[in-house]
Amino acid sequence: MTKLKSFALAVALAAAALPAAAQTFPDHPIRIIVPQPPGGGFDAVARVIADPLQKILGQPVVVENRAGAGTLVGTEYAAKAAPDGYTLLLGGTSNMALNLGLYPKLAYDPVKDFTPVGLVVSWPFMLLTRKDLPYKTVNDIVDAAKAKPGALNFASAGVGSGQHVATAVFAYLAGIELTHVPYAGAQAAYTDLLGGRVDLFSDNAQTALPQVKGDTVRPIAVTTRKRYAAMPDLPTIAESGLSDIDMETWFGLFAPSGTPAPVLAKLAAAVEQARTNPATVEILNKSGGDMKTIGNDEAKAFVTAEAERWSKLLRDAGIRAE
Repeated sequence: MTKLKSFALAVALAAAALPAAAQTFPDHPIRIIVPQPPGGGFDAVARVIADPLQKILGQPVVVENRAGAGTLVGTEYAAKAAPDGYTLLLGGTSNMALNLGLYPKLAYDPVKDFTPVGLVVSWPFMLLTRKDLPYKTVNDIVDAAKAKPGALNFASAGVGSGQHVATAVFAYLAGIELTHVPYAGAQAAYTDLLGGRVDLFSDNAQTALPQVKGDTVRPIAVTTRKRYAAMPDLPTIAESGLSDIDMETWFGLFAPSGTPAPVLAKLAAAVEQARTNPATVEILNKSGGDMKTIGNDEAKAFVTAEAERWSKLLRDAGIRAE
């Protein structure tokens, strides 16, 4: 009986402490876990949003890169973190939607183990080719691939990366065979694309845009159904007849499930303020980003729908990361 009373008292004290903790939140630094190395799309978004966020919350917001196994290591770490609001995850299409279909067994559930704090920005993927190749349109690439199955190859930033999925899904829907050449990151892929050792590369428009503006590669199309505002003359892949293609890389902040509602409310309000900060908007707009306008009430449904859609498509296409 004494043990039962002690347990009941501990539960009561913990419950009573929640409102007080929410009132004083935050009272020490917050971490944003980035499941990719520094320099990529995940990292860039985290650092852009961290600066205004720490000014709004009055505490340091530290970006912590935990790379490994694609995006698995950092995401799994964040899923197991204490649900107190002090550890957040920079989530995106890759770790919150694609991984469910890419891996037969996943150590986390992006829908059940996380709660969206706020979506921030998105970019389409851009299908690129070497400038010395004759291809100018999606149909040029499809015709060449059908004439010589497997002869054309494509780079990616690694097996299971968004770049891998974007081109693999394109090939699946177009009914063509392309040879995958994975690299350890986008920069290594660009080195060989510019060097003439690979033919195609579908990259996040955030990092592709400087290459296009520098006239080092030829843009063919974007992967979203609507045209890219930063390059309105560039067609979509869907315009070539592959209407099922609609892929963007979106990013947002997520908290481990079980984070107290008052803490989530404070974080969500702060993220919304940081996201709409004029300096933040200017930086992301300059990189061609499309600011996300989905409210928190809709974010959970959006992430759930993305996870279900991509899981089915990747399994149907037989695209795996292992």
